[in-house]
Amino acid sequence: MFENFITVGTQVLELFILIALGFLCGKTKILNDKAVKSITDIVLYIVCPCVIVQNFIRPFDVEMLGGLLTAAAAALCIHILSIVIAMLVFHDKLPEKKRVYRFALIFSNCGYMSLPMQQAVLGSDGVFFGAVYIVIFNVVMWTFGVWLSSGSSKDVSAKKILLNPCIIGMAVGVVIFLTSLPVPQIISQPISFMANLNTPLPMMVVGYYLSKSRISDAFRDGKGFICVLLRLVAIPVLAFGGMMLCGIRGNVLITCVISASAPVAAATTMFAAKFDNDAKLSVNLVTLSTLFSVITMPLIVGFAQTVGQ
Repeated sequence: MFENFITVGTQVLELFILIALGFLCGKTKILNDKAVKSITDIVLYIVCPCVIVQNFIRPFDVEMLGGLLTAAAAALCIHILSIVIAMLVFHDKLPEKKRVYRFALIFSNCGYMSLPMQQAVLGSDGVFFGAVYIVIFNVVMWTFGVWLSSGSSKDVSAKKILLNPCIIGMAVGVVIFLTSLPVPQIISQPISFMANLNTPLPMMVVGYYLSKSRISDAFRDGKGFICVLLRLVAIPVLAFGGMMLCGIRGNVLITCVISASAPVAAATTMFAAKFDNDAKLSVNLVTLSTLFSVITMPLIVGFAQTVGQ
């Protein structure tokens, strides 16, 4: 059991070293807003789809397909659970704050933070199941998340969901997996090269944004601490318990716990800025949750590995 905690803790610390590097680059002006926006676009439009496709290049297996469907159902249930808790807990006279608290609680950083850890802890199977969690995340975010942030359904767009790079990558990957389509090395190798960027680039981006935030402000927000505690502890623990009761075990369980235990999604700030909500509050929540996740993720994921295999 202790070995699992050490293994996961080591992986988290390795990620935080990369975050620290991004933080340093931000403080020393090696990175700026324009460069980071370009890096973010590269990760979103190229790297993440390559990660997904790479891990779907495998022979068709009925058991893995069953696990994929189970992971999708679990991811949807976890998001519904998070929505219910967020709507019950957070009420604020200022809608621009209430919306940010709720969004931050519902949506985890299941792409930037989870995929690298799933790869490190579980290998390609972790990313295989983690990819479908990201698909559910994107569907919920671009439907309920848009409605929550804007207060209106008119901004919800099916086009944005279908054209999301990760969903396109998932569609391509599923076709390859279901048909056992052989992918020549001249194509698979460049995909692999790009997929290898999925750990360092997102972590440096997170570090850069941390360098631009005032951490002291985050520590003075009582509601922020409640939001972060629910995001980092309550949601993954409840998700773990629910999946155990449903008989879900092994890599599917651990993959979903990793995704559920990730800190507040970086998209919280993007949506806050886009829909004129409290962007400063969103940065504080992302900062606070990312810092505390170095403690909570090893404990929760290590426990899930020990009990849920």
